[in-house]
Amino acid sequence: MRWILILLIAILVSLQYRLWFGQGSWEQIVSLERELEQQQLVSQRLRDRNQVLENEVRDLKSGLESVEERARSELGLIKDGETFYLLIDEEKNK
Repeated sequence: MRWILILLIAILVSLQYRLWFGQGSWEQIVSLERELEQQQLVSQRLRDRNQVLENEVRDLKSGLESVEERARSELGLIKDGETFYLLIDEEKNK
């Protein structure tokens, strides 16, 4: 009877060890859940960025207004008949 009790205790200890410290343990599960949450945040930020880029591409494909706006802001292009004035703030240049 005593050997059976020792055997059952040994089995219980080995199962508990695996539950707390082995592969698939509680600690590992909690760590993986934290990692999953961080990855979901990164994925959401990337989805948001992709949505912004998709909207921008759609605007550029749909009409010339957005192309003109971008050319004016990024390249400094001027339409025919317009006059360009460059105002320099001397206080900022000091």
